[in-house]
Amino acid sequence: MRSRVALEPLAEEPGSGEEEAARRRSGLHAALNRWARLLSGGAAGDDARPATDLRVLLSVLACPLSPVPLLPRLPRHVASSAQYIIEQFRATTGCGKLEDGAVKSMYASGRVRLSMLQEPSGGGGGGRAHEGSFVLWQLAPRMWLVEMSVAGQSVAAGSDGRVAWRRTPWLGAHAARGGSRPLRRALQGLDPVTIVSIFSTAEHAGEKQVDGEDCFVLRLDVGPSVLSSWSDGTAEVIRHGLTGFFSQRSGLLARLEDSQLTRIQSPGAPAMYWETTIASAVSDYRAVDGGVAVAHAGTSTAHLARFGVGVRAARVVTRMEESWTIDDVAFNVPGLGPDAFIPPEEVRRSRSYGAAIAAGKICKSQMSRATEYPMAVGSLQQKPVTTLASWFGWFFDAEFDETVSVTVCHPDPFCVFASTEQIAAALALHEVSWLAA
Repeated sequence: MRSRVALEPLAEEPGSGEEEAARRRSGLHAALNRWARLLSGGAAGDDARPATDLRVLLSVLACPLSPVPLLPRLPRHVASSAQYIIEQFRATTGCGKLEDGAVKSMYASGRVRLSMLQEPSGGGGGGRAHEGSFVLWQLAPRMWLVEMSVAGQSVAAGSDGRVAWRRTPWLGAHAARGGSRPLRRALQGLDPVTIVSIFSTAEHAGEKQVDGEDCFVLRLDVGPSVLSSWSDGTAEVIRHGLTGFFSQRSGLLARLEDSQLTRIQSPGAPAMYWETTIASAVSDYRAVDGGVAVAHAGTSTAHLARFGVGVRAARVVTRMEESWTIDDVAFNVPGLGPDAFIPPEEVRRSRSYGAAIAAGKICKSQMSRATEYPMAVGSLQQKPVTTLASWFGWFFDAEFDETVSVTVCHPDPFCVFASTEQIAAALALHEVSWLAA
């Protein structure tokens, strides 16, 4: 009998609303700057370096999110090279058994090893390795919770289906911008259904050899309207993309890469750029409950680059490494329900969380009245819904009794998530007409 790890409630820390959230955002930027000074020798503190290294390792590698949200299930038909590649992955992993509704939840546990190695351009050396473990719970379709403990530091992240959030000892709990999105760790071969959903609208970007394996390349890039919704007063996300490499021989996901460029502009200081690139090699696929193939091992290498006016070197780069193994995977966990995925009170009290909930209710209410939604790129921010990505997800969560007419004046905001034909087909499943302008 396979053992189950009990799901314990997360500790909650008091907060003070939006001012506290703003303080934490600035605190994160300040922490990165302090860490950058340590790397470049601008601040004394060899004793502080290991603790700072561990915080950065956990911030970058422990709980990153997918740049793209889950999409509603689209009709299965092969009309492009990308869709053919995804169908091969679906058949090879057997994840179709999970898509018929028989599996509602998933549990996984594993071990991680994190280390930091300064690149020669940064003028530093390597750091010691830190070992730990993590547990992950998921409840279909968009709820998940991950907890990781490494060298005495514990971090957590989750999603209640509407808002994703993170919690660390040094920043507390805060809602993530961009609404509910999958955990990147689930895309590392751990959740084939999520992989299929995320890459179902990707573009075929050619072929490439990865570790001696010929692979098909599928690429997703986040559009400018969504990137704008992720930015705030001091940090602007300039680009974020996700690439999957699928083996031509086995059909399995062999490698996952994503890259994000952020511009940080603090008051009275020159702009600083941070580029984070994470590449994950996925391996050791094994059949688990029901015969579904799940990756049980892999390694991730993250490069964190800092450049801009005032940086001593043209480009300061630090390499972080993570190796992981999966010890246990199980489906349909007894007793696991939505209450286990309620965010910490600090997140629920935040203005960003309340705005997301309100926007979802407004969207559902207006759809029930069969309201037309002209959504031009220039007027997107004036709509009651913050981003088209979030609107798209809430749309298919809504229940309505009559046909809704939706007018899109410009198809560009949707191009990241689906082609016009795919959106029309998905809308038709819910008796919604697509009127392309």
